[in-house]
Amino acid sequence: MKGAGFVRTQLFLFVPLRFQTLAFSLMTVHPGSNVTLLPEAAEEDSRRVLLESYRSSARLNGMRAEGLQIENTHLREQMALVQSSLSWRVTAPLRLIRGLTLGRLPSGRSLKDLPDRVLELWGKGGASALGNALVRQVLPRSGRKNGRKVSDSLTSAKKASPDEAVSGLSVYSDPLDKTATALAPKVLIIAEVSLRQCAKYRVWQKRDLLERLGWSVQVVDWRDIGVAMSGLQLCTRVIFYRVPGFETVMKLVAEAHRLRLEPWWEVDDLIFDAEEYLQNGNISSLPQAEQDLLMSGVTLFRRCMLACGRGIASTPALAQAMLDAGLTDVSVLENALDHETIEIAASLPTHEGTDIERVWVSYGSGTNTHDEDFRQAQAGLIAAMEDEPRLCLRVIGQLKLSGDFDKFGDRVERLIELSYRDYLGVLSRTDIAIAPLEPTLFNDCKSNIKFLEAAVVQVASVCSPRSAFLSVMRHGENGLLAVTDDDWKQSFLTLARDIPLRRRLAAQALQDVMERYAPDAMAVTQGQAVFGMPVMPDRHALRVLMANVYYAPRSFGGATIVAEELAERLTQRGVEVGVMTSRPRLDENLSGSIRYVINGTDVLSAVIPEGTDLIGALDNPQMAEVFADWLDAYQPDVVHVHAAQGLGTAMLRVCQERGVPYVLTLHDAWWLCDRQFMVREDGHYCFQTRIDQQVCQMCQPHARHLRDRVTIMHQALAEAALLISPSEAHRQLYLANGVEPERIVVNRNGFRWPERSRRQRIPGSRLRFGFVGGTEAVKGYPQLKKCMESLERSDWELVLVDNKINLGFRSIHAEDWSVKGDLKIVPAFTQAGLDDFYDQIDVLLFPSQWKESYGLTVREALARDVWVVTTAPGGQSEDVVDGINGTHLPLDGRPETLAAAVEALLNQAEKFDGYVNPFKGDLATYEAQTEEVLGFLERVAKRKTKLVTH
Repeated sequence: MKGAGFVRTQLFLFVPLRFQTLAFSLMTVHPGSNVTLLPEAAEEDSRRVLLESYRSSARLNGMRAEGLQIENTHLREQMALVQSSLSWRVTAPLRLIRGLTLGRLPSGRSLKDLPDRVLELWGKGGASALGNALVRQVLPRSGRKNGRKVSDSLTSAKKASPDEAVSGLSVYSDPLDKTATALAPKVLIIAEVSLRQCAKYRVWQKRDLLERLGWSVQVVDWRDIGVAMSGLQLCTRVIFYRVPGFETVMKLVAEAHRLRLEPWWEVDDLIFDAEEYLQNGNISSLPQAEQDLLMSGVTLFRRCMLACGRGIASTPALAQAMLDAGLTDVSVLENALDHETIEIAASLPTHEGTDIERVWVSYGSGTNTHDEDFRQAQAGLIAAMEDEPRLCLRVIGQLKLSGDFDKFGDRVERLIELSYRDYLGVLSRTDIAIAPLEPTLFNDCKSNIKFLEAAVVQVASVCSPRSAFLSVMRHGENGLLAVTDDDWKQSFLTLARDIPLRRRLAAQALQDVMERYAPDAMAVTQGQAVFGMPVMPDRHALRVLMANVYYAPRSFGGATIVAEELAERLTQRGVEVGVMTSRPRLDENLSGSIRYVINGTDVLSAVIPEGTDLIGALDNPQMAEVFADWLDAYQPDVVHVHAAQGLGTAMLRVCQERGVPYVLTLHDAWWLCDRQFMVREDGHYCFQTRIDQQVCQMCQPHARHLRDRVTIMHQALAEAALLISPSEAHRQLYLANGVEPERIVVNRNGFRWPERSRRQRIPGSRLRFGFVGGTEAVKGYPQLKKCMESLERSDWELVLVDNKINLGFRSIHAEDWSVKGDLKIVPAFTQAGLDDFYDQIDVLLFPSQWKESYGLTVREALARDVWVVTTAPGGQSEDVVDGINGTHLPLDGRPETLAAAVEALLNQAEKFDGYVNPFKGDLATYEAQTEEVLGFLERVAKRKTKLVTH
C-alpha cells in the first residue's frame, strides 16, 4: 500500500453506519442533552484516531482481498490451461458419457430439460437449429460451417490474442516521445534491501539525502517487478542499487532506457569483476557451492551494470573499477552518517576508558566472509595480548577465530545477532576499534564505514591503509594505520597504555567525520554534485489530466473516441493533456503501468486487476494508487473524467484530498444506476426518472452494496467542480436526481465528419443495413437478431460490427444466426475508416434499449446521408427527425416493432437512391465542442487558482 497520501482518501466510506453516528456525535451538541463535550483539540484527535483505525482496517481487508483475487486469477489461468490441453479434448467424449449417466447435459442443464429445449429449437429453426446447437456442443467454434451466405474474414482464424488483435501495440514499447510532459522531479531507487547494512548506507541513507535536497524519492525492492515497472513511468531519475541482471530486471533496465531515464547502476563492493573477486582471500574460505553461487552473481551484476550504462560508486577506487569494466560515466557518493546513527550515538553514555583492569578491542563482522581480513591483525593482536594482560578481544558477528585465542579464556568475548542500536552501544563501550583489510583491489574499493562508526561513538581506531580509509584518516592525528604484524602490535600496546592519546584520536576523528560525513555536509557536497537540485518544470499552459477506461490504441466505445478527439484538439490549442487509462496485459512478468505518448498526449496506462467485479469497477483502490502517483507526477490544473468504470471513483477522492478540481462528463447513467444503462435483467429499460432505491433493490435483490454505492456516487457528483452532459435529455435525468441546474451543462459531442463524398448506392440494389452495437443487450442486439431472423425475405444485407475483435476475441458468430438475407461481420473500424464503413450501408439500425446520453454513431451516420432507425426518446434521437432523416421507435423492447420499421424501409428501398440528409448543418463538430470544453476547464482552473491565492 501507499503512504499517507492514499490513506487519507478512504474517509467515512469504510465506516459502518452505526460508527458514523458515534463519530458524528462527537461533533454535534443536542439541545437539552447532558453530554459533556470534549475540548476541541481532544475531540478532533478522537475523531482522527477513530477514522484512522477504520482506514487501517479497510487497508488490511483490501490487502486480503487483493491476495485472494491474485490466487483466484491464478486458479482460473490453471483451469484455462487444463481445458485447452490435448488430454482435456481427448477425454471430452468420456466426460459427456459420464455427465449423461449423472443426468446432466454438456451445458450443465438437467437431462430432464432436453425435451423442452428440443421443442424450443425446433420452433425457432427446425432441423437446422437443432443441428447448429449440436455442433456448438461438440465442435469448437473455429472450423464450424453453415449453409448461409456469410462474409466473415475471421471465420477460419484462430482466436486472436490482445497482442495480435489490438493495432498500434508498439506504442507500449516505442521510445518515449521527446515531447512527453516534464514531470515533477522524483528519484526511483530499485534496490537490494534484504542486506540490512548495505541498505542502510546505500538505500535509506540516500533516500534521506535526496529528500534533504528536495527530491521526492521512492524505494522499491528489485523483486517487486510490477511496482518497479510502475515507478519507472513516473520518476525523472532512477538508480539500480546492487541489482543482478536477471531477465525480468533487464526488462526494467530496457524500460528505463525507453523512458529516456539514463539509469545509474550503483554498488558498494567490487562484485562485478570475477578476476578481482577471486583475489579476495575471504572467498576461498567458503564452501565450493557458495563460491559458485557468488561467481554466478558476479556475471549477473556485471550484465546489469553494463546495461544501465552509467554508475554510482561508494569509493573512488570502485568508481575506477567500474570505468575499467566499460562504463563511461561513474559518480562517487560515499557511505556516510545518518540521523539514526548520530541520534543513537548521542544517546549513549560516554565511555571514559578508565577501566584499569580491561582494555577492550572490538571487531565487527557482518558476514562470514571476513576471516582473511581479520588475519591481517591477528598475529599482532595475539602478541599484544600476550605482552599486555589487560588487552581483551570482543568479536561482534560471524568470524572463525584461530585456536591461538583459546589461551586467553574470558579475555575473548563473542556477540552475535545484535541490533544496530545494540551494536553501537557495545562499540561505544570499547577502547579500541579495528578495521583490518586484506591488501586487494576488492578491499581498496570498500568504504570506511568501520572508521565512521567508531568515530561517532568516540572510540579510537586502528585500520589497514586501504584507499577509502586513507582519504579521511591521518596517522597519529585521528587514528592509527597498521600494515605489518609489528604495526598492529605496537598500535594495540600504545593505545592500551595511553588513555589521553585514545581520547585525542577519538575526538579528532569525531570532528573530522562530522564535518565531512554528516547529513547536511553530504547533501550540499557529494549529493548535490551527483544529483543536482530538483527543478520543477516550467508551467505556461493549462494542464489537464483526463481519465477514461480505454484510450488509443484501445479505441473502444464512444466515450473513448470523444476523449481522444478532445485530447488531440486541446493539445493543438496549446493545452498540456495527460491521460489515465487501462492497458492489456502484455507480459505476465511486467504487470505495472506503462507510459507512452500518442498524438501529443502523455498517457499512463495500467492493468485493471483481472476478475474485477461490480464493486471493483466502482471503487478500485489499486487504480486509485496508480492515479494518485500520476496526479502527483503530472500536477494538473484540472482533472477531466470521462468513462470511469473499472478505474473507479476512488481516484476522485484522491483529487479532493490533493485539492485538484475535477470535471465529470456523464456519458451514461453509471453515476446514478448500478446497471450502467438503466436496463433491467430482462433487457427492458427501467423507465425511472427519479431513481428510487427500493425499486433498484427489487431489480437487484441480491446486491448488498447499493446503499453504499449511492453514498459514494452522490459524494463524487457533489464534489465535482462541473458536470457535463452530452445532451439535454441526459441532463434532465441528472436534474431529476438532485443535481443543481447551475452545476450541469450540455456539451454536445462532436464526431469525425466525412472527408470525402459518399459513394452512391447502385439503384435497384438490395438495401444494406448496419449495426455497430456489438452483442450488448442494452444496444438492442437480441431484438435485432430476432428481428432479422423473423424476416421472410432475402432482399437485404446486414453488416455487423464485432467491436470485441480489437480487444482480442470474437463476440459475434455467424453460425448463431439463422437468416435469409446476407450477413457480413467486420471488425470495429477506426476513425479513419468511418467513410469506408458507412459507404457499405444505407440504413443504420440503432435499437438502443435505454435513453442514450448521446449516440455518436447516429451523428456519424446522419452526416454521411445514412438513414437512422433509432429508439426514442433519449439523446440518440435528438438530431433524428422522424420520417425525414430517420425513423423513431418506441422503447418497448419488442423485436416486432423493429421488424415493422425494417419491412417498411425494404418496401421503399428506392428512396435511398441519391438520398441526402437535409439537416446535416445542425450537427455538432469537434471544433465547437473542444472550444466549449476548453472554456469550462479554464474557468474551473481559474477558480482553483483564486481559492489558493485567498
